[in-house]
Amino acid sequence: MKRRDFISIAALMSSGTLFGMNRIPGNFSFSPPVSTGGIDYIKRFGDGRDWFFEKRFGMFVHWGIYAIPAVQEQYMLRYNISRKEYEKFARLWNPVDFDPDRWLDLMQEAGMKYLTFTTKHHDGFCMWDTKQTSFNVMNTPYKKDILGMLADACHKRNIPLSLYYSIVDWHNPYYPNKGRHHELPPQPGDTPDWGKYMEFVKAQVRELCTNYGEIHGFWWDMNVPEYKDPSINEMIQKLQPNAVINNRGFDEGDFGTPERDYSNELSKAKAFTKPTEACQSVGMQSWGYRKDEDYYTDRYLKMSIDSYLSRGANYLLNVGPDAKGVIPAVSAGILQRIGKWYKKVDEAYQDVELVTGKINNNYVLLTAKDNTLYVHLNKLPIGNTVSLYPLKTLPDRAILLNTGKTLKCISERKPYEIEAFLWIQDIPVNDLSNEIPVIKLEFNKPLNELLK
Repeated sequence: MKRRDFISIAALMSSGTLFGMNRIPGNFSFSPPVSTGGIDYIKRFGDGRDWFFEKRFGMFVHWGIYAIPAVQEQYMLRYNISRKEYEKFARLWNPVDFDPDRWLDLMQEAGMKYLTFTTKHHDGFCMWDTKQTSFNVMNTPYKKDILGMLADACHKRNIPLSLYYSIVDWHNPYYPNKGRHHELPPQPGDTPDWGKYMEFVKAQVRELCTNYGEIHGFWWDMNVPEYKDPSINEMIQKLQPNAVINNRGFDEGDFGTPERDYSNELSKAKAFTKPTEACQSVGMQSWGYRKDEDYYTDRYLKMSIDSYLSRGANYLLNVGPDAKGVIPAVSAGILQRIGKWYKKVDEAYQDVELVTGKINNNYVLLTAKDNTLYVHLNKLPIGNTVSLYPLKTLPDRAILLNTGKTLKCISERKPYEIEAFLWIQDIPVNDLSNEIPVIKLEFNKPLNELLK
């Protein structure tokens, strides 16, 4: 076997093997600028939005009255539920066990550092005290401003809060439902009027950006008409100058949003060169609460998290609380187990450079800081030794961050090789079969001298 005869992560990802992709129709055409290798930097905003580059890993929460039927957040569309029948869930909404601090405890246990919350999903139900529609939490048996409770809890802990808002609306009679993707067919009694609907949207955005203290992000979704109006994001930026805005709204926004590994193009990236935030859910079938959910494995999610973070993107991992406001035990367990791994390897993602293209081994992804190189074994190696060709210099120390164990390194020519280079040996891969091993190599020379 020749040195370069490795299975490439890019090939596995583009074929769907690595991440188990199942392409579905939708608004997921995001194709961010990427790099093919070298030392890369993502240009920062240079203002209060730069929190985005420091927090990196966040919690996504999809929660609404769709938790009552417990099928999926798009239950109304996918199961052809009439608007009148769906509205009855608002009359049943009473999440008596909702405690935002429990969510935040779990979030921090998972190593997550910010939260994005669904204020209004496609069904049009609003999770705050909005004056623009009666279809909101205040007109339910619960009668409490859920967003207000969550925002207060986040502010007390200095946790950045971002707000998700769906442009598609299955309830508002002004929204032009035409049966396009993620839309209902035309509804009886509707009076489609895009101008009036946009006034509704702007009024709601103003409420969200003025009534809940500091907001750190605005996460648009489903601009199905592909309508452009930069003034809306300008309003958000004026009201909330520290808020980052995604690219699914009415202009390009501040960052891109790849979802659930739908885009094969992303697999070709050695590094992202513009702000990016990937999003994934612990559940395979739903973002909202699903009673009989199928769950991704811990290893798959850790691999996905590592793949994006080590290439420069942020990562949102979603859970869907049940109708009482409780994050299901299975979802909570996944986050807790991820947290035990993530907290041990977190330093390999913080304030690092992206140097994957400098090593000829597609089993690994690389990040670097000063004289330290982090080796991410994103695809579990086939043996207990990893090569780092063409790097030859021995590190002063090699630490497996997962365990704190010191590893042995050699720089020598092996029987199948034509020259000597660096190898990391005796990696306990069998003991870490459910984790992503990350190895910290400390050198006494700057990495740009070693990785030429």
